[in-house]
Amino acid sequence: MGANITKSDDETVVLRGVSIPLASDVGGAFISDAARNRERLFSDQRLCEKYGISMTAWAEIAKNQAFRLAVDAEHERRIRNGDAAREAAAKLFAEAPEVLGDILRDKQANARHRIEAARELRAAAGTGAEGAPAAERFHIVIDLGEDRKLEINKRIAPLTPEEAKEGIDAD
Repeated sequence: MGANITKSDDETVVLRGVSIPLASDVGGAFISDAARNRERLFSDQRLCEKYGISMTAWAEIAKNQAFRLAVDAEHERRIRNGDAAREAAAKLFAEAPEVLGDILRDKQANARHRIEAARELRAAAGTGAEGAPAAERFHIVIDLGEDRKLEINKRIAPLTPEEAKEGIDAD
């Protein structure tokens, strides 16, 4: 499974044996993942597995100027709009429950720290009062005037397949 930049067109890569223009949807996804790789959010191994390329082919692709310029532009875009920071924070946050669990289980830790760790874990898990819906029903009353009202009083629940189909047919 090799991948390389084709010799005739520097703006094409071969992924899983298929020539892919960098400007295509798949090429754009590859560039975006390569930018994540540059930001250390996506490993070389994961990138190679996802796109079916060898490490040697990845190293060859990374030498291509058109590809590098596209990755640089994507990286700068991700920095400016905050995507890189959000994804990096989410990656780090995924480690927080383990750290909080260690604090919670540490008998030598200050009781206040253990209680705070429990609160943070509950918030992250979405359980308790923070994770509960504000209400179990919604109630809407629209006064149409002349003693006429439109009233909707329903329990909060996902639509059944039949209700969803009725909603589609009603449009």
